[in-house]
Amino acid sequence: MADEGSGESTLTVLVALGINIGIALMKAVAGVLSGSAAMLAEAGHSVADSITEALLLTALRRSERPADRKHPFGYGKERYFWSLLAAVSIFTSGAVFALIQGYDALVGGNTEEGNPTVAYIVLALGFVLESVSLSRAVVQIRKEAAGDGTSIMKYLRDIDDPTAKTVFFEDAAALIGLVLAFLGLLLHQLTGSVVYDGVASLLIAALLAGCAYVLGRTNRGLLIGRQADVALVRTLRARLTAAPEVEVVVDLLTMLTGTSRVLLCARLDFDDNLGAADLERACVRIAAELNAEFPSLDEIFLEPVPREDQSLRARVLARYGQEFVAE
Repeated sequence: MADEGSGESTLTVLVALGINIGIALMKAVAGVLSGSAAMLAEAGHSVADSITEALLLTALRRSERPADRKHPFGYGKERYFWSLLAAVSIFTSGAVFALIQGYDALVGGNTEEGNPTVAYIVLALGFVLESVSLSRAVVQIRKEAAGDGTSIMKYLRDIDDPTAKTVFFEDAAALIGLVLAFLGLLLHQLTGSVVYDGVASLLIAALLAGCAYVLGRTNRGLLIGRQADVALVRTLRARLTAAPEVEVVVDLLTMLTGTSRVLLCARLDFDDNLGAADLERACVRIAAELNAEFPSLDEIFLEPVPREDQSLRARVLARYGQEFVAE
């Protein structure tokens, strides 16, 4: 399942990369010919998107490396690191460049306007091509959300694969940016005032900065170490509680170690009548059953503990609240 998801993400990123490189070249030419600050800002936007896709491809390739001695939990979090750099790229390469273009247009006050026809053609072609790229990202997200039995909005909020989310957000921002560039160019042409062109460029800068912030926050949470999906955590707790040897699930810790990779640590109060050998066999059996039912569980640690341990109870209480403190 993880390999299939990785293949879907790679195709989504490759489609977006090819489209953005072509659009960036067209926008740059149109910006020079039309003299539009908003058009040049959009060229910077597409360059930033192209850099982003290159970083996402790096993320996909490096995160699939198997675990080794230096990284016993694998390299899954590399996807989050490179995706975080992609968010930074959107801000530095796109938002800052658009901000500079808007500032120059407003402060410089240059009202000279070139031929806007080429710019309009490029904007129309860019809208069509960006729609194709966005459609590819939407198809992947909709398919994966349906596989998880959740809505698209919830899936985007809880997604552990930042590549699809990054392409989705940047393509959505690209379409909005194209509309802003069109309005700025049109109003500049109708009124002769460069203010509209400059304001459109500043709005594109704000749009990219907001997109970069959302994506950066997502990857920050994943890098720090986010809990697995709440539905999965509840199901794991129920499965462990149902094991005949387990009396109480004292503590349950999960962490995403990569896309479709979850680390599970469960502290369990076992039946006191179990001998050491029985306890060992129970742990092996329970872990095997969980692995078979939940392939995303990359590592499973089961720790026998007494439910009366006050220091452990205090830690669980501080982390989750009274609901998950064993009685």
